[in-house]
Amino acid sequence: MVCSSHFKTLILQAGNIRKVAQGLSQFASFRASLKTTSAARFPSYQVFPSIKKMMVDTEATANRGLTNTPLTEKEDDGGYASGGWKREDGKLSCGYSSFRGKRASMEDFYDVKTCEIDGQTVCLFGIFDGHGGSRAAEYLKENLFKNLLNHPEFLTNTKQAIRETYQKTDSDFLESGKDTFRDDGSTASTAVLVGNHLYVANVGDSRTVISKAGKAIALSDDHKPNRSDERKRIENAGGVVMWAGTWRVGGVLAMSRAFGNRMLKQFVVAEPEIQEQELDEEFELLVLASDGLWDVVPNEDAVSLALAEAEPESAARKLTETAFSRGSADNITCIVVRLYHDSSPKLEPQIQSETEMEVQIPTETETEMEPETETDAQPLTEPECTTMLESTTEPETKTESETETKSEAETKSGPIDG
Repeated sequence: MVCSSHFKTLILQAGNIRKVAQGLSQFASFRASLKTTSAARFPSYQVFPSIKKMMVDTEATANRGLTNTPLTEKEDDGGYASGGWKREDGKLSCGYSSFRGKRASMEDFYDVKTCEIDGQTVCLFGIFDGHGGSRAAEYLKENLFKNLLNHPEFLTNTKQAIRETYQKTDSDFLESGKDTFRDDGSTASTAVLVGNHLYVANVGDSRTVISKAGKAIALSDDHKPNRSDERKRIENAGGVVMWAGTWRVGGVLAMSRAFGNRMLKQFVVAEPEIQEQELDEEFELLVLASDGLWDVVPNEDAVSLALAEAEPESAARKLTETAFSRGSADNITCIVVRLYHDSSPKLEPQIQSETEMEVQIPTETETEMEPETETDAQPLTEPECTTMLESTTEPETKTESETETKSEAETKSGPIDG
């Protein structure tokens, strides 16, 4: 009996060794596919001032009249930015806050748009958390909602339009970088509000939570490699999920779905999971955030902290400060959307004032440095869509060669986190 038991143990150990070997083989192939390029490097502690974009889209007809309009914003040289906006009918307001935190660079991006389509008010909110570089997240900010609004079935079959747009945008991004040796990726957690109907789509480990009568309800489920259905999908595709500080695809990527990540694309897909919700008077606010918040702030805490603030911008700032004070080592970006129903008093239709608010964000010395394809179908209408929060959270300007160097350096260092 002892020999039999010992023999079984040896068989189990051999199986585990085989899985580890497969993971290491995928990791080695992933690293070998990247080439080293020489470029000027800047000290990791050096901070570059961000550039705010103020421009009008010259392809208005093809892109449903999209225009970029800067709103109330505050930004400092330490990689921190915040801002807010209120809808003219007084039924919705939102605020955002974004902080580089302990990371040496900012890879989080965000986007908010609003427009009228066939008499329907449409609002779109998105959080994009890059990894292995910022290029994928920035591409999503510039293209994902634009592609969605141009989908011929956006109003008639919104869920299908979101699903097809996510995967098309992923293909377009991979095609745009086919001649480069970069392999960055990004999450996307988006909320699309058409009238009172809400669609929340998610790829990766950013998250959207809604408050209903003071209770936090998650509207997305993080795509982690150890999620049973995700692990089964990856292994059925020939991949391996293994432990390397946390569960990772091939021992490399700490999420199971993402845009980009060309070398792992067979296993790391950009197919979104979508939840629908009809909003009524019990729903109070939405919180969309990158995992820099969710790693240290539970859903219930996020909702209670946001509800305690009078304005969504101050709520977003409070969430960012709380995440940092609780030890988040990642970039932290969140959007808070306040919902006001007919029974609630309407807000004045004005842009949020620029009253200065005290922010408990440490200075640089206190922080540890650690193409769109046009379709033949005609758009339903030609509405004017406005980008409400027009700035990237990128606190430093980079040349093309610098971005490549950073991406390659991070990839060569090993596992990739969001």
